[in-house]
Amino acid sequence: MIRTMADANPLWGAPRIHGELLKLGLEVSQATVGKYMPRHQRPPSQTWRTFLTNHAGQIMAADFFVVPTATYRLLFVLVILAHHRRRVVHVAVTAHPTAAWTAPQLREAFPGDEVPPYLIRDRDHAFAGMGPTATGMGIQEILTAPHSPWQNAYAERVIGSIRRECLDHVIVVNEIGLSRILTRYLAYYHQSRTHLSLAKDSPHSLCSAERTRTHVFAVTRPPLNDIHGAVQPESASRRLDIVRGRDDRLTPASSARVRDRECLVPGSHAGARDCSGSPIREGSIGDVAR
Repeated sequence: MIRTMADANPLWGAPRIHGELLKLGLEVSQATVGKYMPRHQRPPSQTWRTFLTNHAGQIMAADFFVVPTATYRLLFVLVILAHHRRRVVHVAVTAHPTAAWTAPQLREAFPGDEVPPYLIRDRDHAFAGMGPTATGMGIQEILTAPHSPWQNAYAERVIGSIRRECLDHVIVVNEIGLSRILTRYLAYYHQSRTHLSLAKDSPHSLCSAERTRTHVFAVTRPPLNDIHGAVQPESASRRLDIVRGRDDRLTPASSARVRDRECLVPGSHAGARDCSGSPIREGSIGDVAR
């Protein structure tokens, strides 16, 4: 009886069949029903994560986000992201995101032969003009479900990074200023920012020769008005020249302060001497620290 009902109603589970048996006056537990139900053989299929991993190099994602300005205007930013290396292939700013403006952005993002097979986007009306352009370029559009931003998770994540690490710390005045800010941030994002999904590498991965070369790293002037400190390689010889006071870009006074800073020993400074051998006067330690 259990198997007959299960074969005739493939959408029924053990609770439903158990309830039908109780209506027929058959006293049996639900566990027994589940035990004797036939097991339908399902064809093996890959998971969604496996599918995205296998096709990451062929998928692009596009999305808009809004940036308010100091004059209470709203600017719209279009971001096109490559899934494979989390690389932002195109970014554009406009105050009027019409379909006529969005359509040419796809050609600007892929001017050569590197056209992706798939493009993930939402159902925003601003993307309405992108459909014919994508079809002409041989791109298949994949539309997310309504009100489901999680289906375009990679684009949403990079937009969140742009907001948290950049736009939340600056005041945007106009389109030109926002374009300059995004250009500087994306240079940092591609060359210096690490990603856990890329094994703590940046989207523009360093070559093997660059990785194996020995460098002494020094923090340079951070981009975006001291928001981020990009770490740049610096030769060991120049670092030693700075310590010894032989760097051309240092004045004699600054060279002396660098030498004194290198020679100071933590702890008591009674009887301490600088690199020239002269005793350090009381109060000069604070001068060196400054």
